[in-house]
Amino acid sequence: MQKSVSVMLLMVGFVLLSGCSAEIGSDAWCTDLKEKPKGEWTANEATDYAKHCLLK
Repeated sequence: MQKSVSVMLLMVGFVLLSGCSAEIGSDAWCTDLKEKPKGEWTANEATDYAKHCLLK
């Protein structure tokens, strides 16, 4: 029982932490993506970066 509660708390913590990314198109998001290696960008990230950061 204690093990399942620990696993559940860990999962909730992960969900809360992963939901804290910057909004797409915000200055913080553009800066974060600019610092990320371009080889790790997804196609959607590259498209959104072009729309919201380069063509502003």
